[in-house]
Amino acid sequence: MKKSFRIDEFILKYPHVEEKIKENNIDIKALNDIYNDFVDYEISYENQADFISNILRSQPMIHSVKSRIKNPDRLIEKIIRKTEDRKLKYGEDFQFTLENYKNEINDLIGIRVIHIFKDQWQDIHEFITKTWKVIEVTANVREGDNTKKFEELDIEVRSRISGYRSVHYLVEFYPTNEKVIAEIQVRTIFEEGYGEIDHRLRYSHIEIPEILKSNLLLFNRIVGSADEMASLINDLSKEWFNKEEEFLKVIEEQKEELDKLKSLSKK
Repeated sequence: MKKSFRIDEFILKYPHVEEKIKENNIDIKALNDIYNDFVDYEISYENQADFISNILRSQPMIHSVKSRIKNPDRLIEKIIRKTEDRKLKYGEDFQFTLENYKNEINDLIGIRVIHIFKDQWQDIHEFITKTWKVIEVTANVREGDNTKKFEELDIEVRSRISGYRSVHYLVEFYPTNEKVIAEIQVRTIFEEGYGEIDHRLRYSHIEIPEILKSNLLLFNRIVGSADEMASLINDLSKEWFNKEEEFLKVIEEQKEELDKLKSLSKK
């Protein structure tokens, strides 16, 4: 059965939106039209998300890929929340409509790419930029992080007080005559763990208590250290493997020389 939009039920679920609807003079009919349109496209979006995900899964440096389609209620909540921001950008007459919401809300399709070691990001970045038309890249970092690699590639850097780390790509493609924009988030397995916990806490509290904030930041520092340690272990492993290869090569060369000497002595 097709989902339907009920403004009374919606306000009960998201009570904070009622005031914003009044403040920004948001048309309830427009919200209803957007909701219904998005629900009609959900299966198509799911197929497109699977298509992008499978392309990414083919890459050996990627550990895992997750995909999701925006929840219809979350979409309407975001539209209500973002209307004020868009009015500042475009003017007081702006309203979200059936014609513009797909261009203004860029995470209708969300893909999450997880990798294990920090230095794998460079290869993933190159693959994404070669495979799709990238219209925006943003690196979310913690204040104090080394951002040199992002600056060298002219990537916008945003410092997050929460310590959230992730590189976000908006990619544009045409599965049909209609343009589709998807958001691809790339992060390490440790950043994913922190991001999931941080996200869950922020959605379960109107405002995060100070004791949780301080412990989250402590946890974030531990996650950052774990990332660095994982990269160090990976580098040491590569170095050890190379040394081992060189050692085995030397042994093989010495064996060949001994065989030659034995052969000469017999003659």
